[in-house]
Parts: sequence; C-alpha cells; structure tokens
Amino acid sequence: MPSLLGIDSGLTVTKAVIFDVDGTPIAVARRRVTQFIPHARHVERDMNELWTATADAIREAIELSGRLASDIKAIAATAHGDGIYLTDNACAPLGRALLSLDSRSVDIVEEWLASPIANAALDLTGQVPHVSAPSALLAWIKTHQPERYAEIGHILSCKDWLRYCLSGVIGTDRTEASTSFTNVRTQDYDLTALALFGLEEMAGALPPMSRSDEVIGHVTGETARRTGLAVGTPVVAGLHDVTASALGSGGYADDVVAVIAGTYSINETLSPQPRMDRRWFCRNAIEPGQWNNMSISPASTANYDWFLDTLCASERQSSEANGGSVHALLAPEIEAAFERPLTALFHPYLFGSPYGAAASAGFFGLSGWHNRGDMLRAVLEGIAFNHRIHVDALRDGFSFRGARLAGGISRNKRVVQMFADVLCMPATVTETDEAAAWGAALCAGAGVGLYKSPRHDPRDTNAIAHRCYPDPARSAVYQQRYDLFREIADAMAPIWPKISKITATQSPR
Repeated sequence: MPSLLGIDSGLTVTKAVIFDVDGTPIAVARRRVTQFIPHARHVERDMNELWTATADAIREAIELSGRLASDIKAIAATAHGDGIYLTDNACAPLGRALLSLDSRSVDIVEEWLASPIANAALDLTGQVPHVSAPSALLAWIKTHQPERYAEIGHILSCKDWLRYCLSGVIGTDRTEASTSFTNVRTQDYDLTALALFGLEEMAGALPPMSRSDEVIGHVTGETARRTGLAVGTPVVAGLHDVTASALGSGGYADDVVAVIAGTYSINETLSPQPRMDRRWFCRNAIEPGQWNNMSISPASTANYDWFLDTLCASERQSSEANGGSVHALLAPEIEAAFERPLTALFHPYLFGSPYGAAASAGFFGLSGWHNRGDMLRAVLEGIAFNHRIHVDALRDGFSFRGARLAGGISRNKRVVQMFADVLCMPATVTETDEAAAWGAALCAGAGVGLYKSPRHDPRDTNAIAHRCYPDPARSAVYQQRYDLFREIADAMAPIWPKISKITATQSPR
C-alpha cells in the first residue's frame, strides 16, 4: 500500500511521520536534538547529531508502521527556516549550525537598519535584514570567524542539510532560497543582494534552487542502510516549515491568514503580486508568480515550553515517565485561571520580539495571590497578543476572511477560542497533529504524481476542522488587555536596550 514520508525538524525535536496517501498518519517517531547556547545570543546545534537523530526517527517510524520501506513512494523534509547550516566544499559540516533563535548578529543588523541598506534590502529582496537571516549571520561569521568564512562551500538551511543526507544532492527550494538573496520581483537569485551585504564572494556557495514538489534525487545506499529506507526512493526538494504548516493545516490560501503558534510567531498570507513593507517578509511561495507574506518573530510557544521546562520540570518528567502529558496535568489550573479576572500580563520575548533583539520577557501586574495557572494563562495570552501584532500588520496590506491556526497549543480548544477572541476573527484549526510533516508529504506526493499539486489535499479539510467565532464580550476584555500590553511594550522600548547591556561582570560582588 503506497505511503509518504514527511520529515519535520524543529528547533528542539526532529520527527519522521509516515502518512497513507489519503492523509492518515500511520506512524510517527521523534528525537530531541541538543541545543547549544555557548554564549548569550548564540544558539547552535550539531549537524551530524541532527542527521543521526533524524535517521533514528525514520527507522523507528518504518518499524512502527508495520509496512515495507518500499511502500514509501517519496520523501520530503521541512524544517525551521532562516539560521544557517554551512558545509565545506566536500559537503562536511563547517562547525555547528546557527539556529533561527540565534541573535549574535544584533549589532550588525542594528547598523544596517540605521543605514540605507535597510530600504535597499526591502526594495530588492522584499524584506529588511533581521538577526537570524543568512545575510546577517554570514556577515557576523565574516567579521568574527574569517577562517571559517573562507572555507564555506555551501550555504544551506536545516531541511537542505537533511535532504543532502538523504540523497547526496546539494540544493534548496524556492521558499528557502528567498530568505536573503533573491530578487523579490524575479524570484530568482540576485547577486546584487550579496553585494548589498558585503558578501560577494559567497556567490558560488548559494545552492541550486528547485520547486518544493520537484524530485531532486533518490535515497542512497548508505542512507538506506542507516535508516531502513529503500534504496532509490525519490527525494523531493521540500520546503520551509512556515509554508509547510500552512499547507498541511489547510491555511495556504490568499484569503486566509495562517497563524502558526510554534517556536516562532508565524503569521502569513499569500498574494498574487509582491507587496513590501518593513513589518513583513515578502518571500517566494511554492508556485512561481505567488508570494508568501510573513510577519513573524521568535516569540510564540517557545515561551510556554520554557515555562514548562523551567518551572514545571518535575511534573513534566513524571507525567512523561507515566505515559501522560504535562499539558493535561496543567489544563485544570489554566482553565480555572481563565474563569477569574487577571491583572497579570506577560511579554513573550525570551528569544526575540517585534520590538528588536534587545527586548526581553517579563511579567507585569503579578501579585502574591497569583498562582501558576494565572502565570500560564498570562503566557498564553501574551503569545496570542504577539500574534495579533503581526496579524494587524498584515491586515494593513491584505484582506482575509479568517485565521487558520496550527501549532502545538492549537490542540487546546480553549486556546483556539482565545485566538478568535484576541484576533477578532473566526479561527479554524484542522485536526492535523503533524501539519508541517503533512505539508512536506503533500509536496512529496505531488512530486511523484500522486497529487495534482501540493494544494490538492486528499482530505476533506472542512470535515476535520473546528471553528471558533469571536465572542464580542470577551473580545472587548481582550482589547483592553491588548492595548495595555502594547502600552507597556512601548514604554519599555527605551529601557530594554539598557537591560540587555547589563552583564555578569557588572553585578555586585
């Protein structure tokens, strides 16, 4: 029976998901990947460890499926976008990958944003520079690690590294290629972009570009032995997980805003023409002549996960050891918190923000009678408020009739309703546990002719959708809280940079 393999590699977990061709998940296997933070703002991972973890997950998924590896008709990967995965000319990793949470280039980016480079980049590439963009990270490496810079053979994204490990073929797809160095109008590489950032010598390191649904190679013998896959299985180019999540959740359309509450706050909508603004990235969509407009910041559920890891570690460990879920354990506390008034507000800026890299997270209005449930509610609301900042920006340039929500916290119906109330528009969630992996699988299936295109989802997405409508009374309350959330952030804007300059060496002895 034919099946498809979608690989989804996030910032902490890499997954292999096998789907039936009708979209039914057959098996899923996960592996955590170590995140290294050797210095403030440096967030890295070992590229070989990532492949080892992914290969182990693939083998386990095949075993769990109870099917032959030869049943898998095609494979595609998706993964976190931006950041940078470098290899030398022999395709060996050139040090650790720099993840999209990395903000070491903040000084370079702030200098660019205060210069004509920002507007020139917006006009040429469809986006202003940001700290995790390949352009900024390459500029940092050129300045601080010139020996490493001189050895760069290939500039890859996360999923590009995985597809190389699968097929032995270096390359990227249209969605990932447009992170820094493409012309927003032609949608092809433009060497002028490299020159704009002082990176002209990297022209030969840009990977060849393919469509996301194009077969680019086949599983090698070595990879087959490592993963249990069948030799010769087609490998499709794949795509950025932002686009994959929208595709897999049914939100890849020009009249919908896809809201992906993952590590990043992702908010995106399609358009048939490029439209540029400093508040969003105008990047390549899957098809030529389509643009994906993304307003994003690294300020979504990474904050919720941090809270669980830091303040609920023992509960999480015991729940998982007993085969349970810490989310289910904490749900009654959160539900109770939603039923009472709350003064506490949380700015979810542990890893970045729409207010610049200097912004930091914090609770305001917290009192001694508040408990953990209140804090978790404030964290969830802060995540939704941050999404609204981005959705409101997109509303200024595009029209859409509703939001399509995806991401881990969207499995909670209370959270879906909260997003509808905060965004003041209908919010729909599709019952797809692995939306990004399914988006990759749709590209894989289209690549080998099982689907007419990645947009031809074989599922009845309306039948598996849950839709919440905004409640006027709750929306009014959230509007007051949101306005205060923004007012506090505006007041903190000149203070956050001062906080970020405080270092351990300045602390009293």
